[in-house]
Amino acid sequence: MPHLNPVDALDLDSELDDDERLIRDTVAAFVSDRVSDHVAGWFESGTFPTHELAPVIGKLGLFGMHLDGYGCAGASAAAYGVACRELEAADSGLRSFVSVQGSLVMFPIHRYGSEEQKQEWLPRLASGEAVGCFGLTEPDQGSDPGGMRTVAKRDGDDWILNGTKMWITNGSIADIAVVWARTEDGIRGFLVPKDTPGFTTSEIHSKLSLRASVTAELHLENVRLPSSAVLPGVTGLRGPLSCLSEARFGILCGVIGAARTCYLSALDYSTTREQFGRPLGGFQLTQRKLAGMQVGLVHSQLLALRLSKLKDAGQLRPEHVSLGKLANVRAALDIARDARTILGANGITTEYPVLRHANNLETVLTYEGTEEIHTLVVGESVTGLAAYR
Repeated sequence: MPHLNPVDALDLDSELDDDERLIRDTVAAFVSDRVSDHVAGWFESGTFPTHELAPVIGKLGLFGMHLDGYGCAGASAAAYGVACRELEAADSGLRSFVSVQGSLVMFPIHRYGSEEQKQEWLPRLASGEAVGCFGLTEPDQGSDPGGMRTVAKRDGDDWILNGTKMWITNGSIADIAVVWARTEDGIRGFLVPKDTPGFTTSEIHSKLSLRASVTAELHLENVRLPSSAVLPGVTGLRGPLSCLSEARFGILCGVIGAARTCYLSALDYSTTREQFGRPLGGFQLTQRKLAGMQVGLVHSQLLALRLSKLKDAGQLRPEHVSLGKLANVRAALDIARDARTILGANGITTEYPVLRHANNLETVLTYEGTEEIHTLVVGESVTGLAAYR
């Protein structure tokens, strides 16, 4: 009797073209060679080797890989999704590092920046020579970015920025920050180099999730920027929200990797760990968990594949992305939690990846749009009625 392939039960990767499969295998090899044996230690110590990994990731062409020109690979959405999946199979912090760089920093420069800004920053960011961060969330404004308090005021030909940004991935190690601020004309994006006077960062410690990721607070006190620092191509919330849609696509694909790792760990454990004289996998309740996890994994894979095709066809809408993030993160969390129960006490150690992934996914559930916000986006899409307030 043939067996289902637990990694890809419906052989969905057969839908990938040769280039996309090559990217899949290249990223998986990088993760195996450079990350898998070390990431549990990074998580435990609360560190991430940014300067060691950034040039390697840049050489692989993963930063901004879905963008064209300026040193970017110009890969398909499906390729980007597969790369995110293989990165997050190791840890959500690794995928966050890559997707923040590409979707939240490089994308707005690529889409809304001047030619000078593109020429200055995109090749350096693509190669990993420079690292970027995205400053939108504030201490008192998360799900409602329209209420941001960071302000930018004109002073002659310059701009003066004041405010604070919170929970910023890569914030304390970034060479350039894309900071969104309120102006008299609406919300605008600004490129803030790390050595700009008045711009400081403070790293956030004591995290119980995404520990293999650098998270910081950005402080802007009378930061003076020239007019050339403004992203000229967009005004209003459309700018930062379009960046978040790009990043959320990477998330909905990436979490499949975390779910897959947890599932495979539980499956392997269930066939080798014996209780009452037989493997755990031989008990009906364990098989019920494993079957449910497989169903959740397949559903997520199917959804990501369809959304990848829509994105490559230019038909992907923000509500599609919200649907995907809502469904796939929820499924990944369920799989991680069920996997932990199969591993019992062993599941709470860093020797196995499941609780590390589960902890990370608790953050993924709420960052770049909480579960509640994406629920309301989908709800508005199907009813035509906004329920945010």
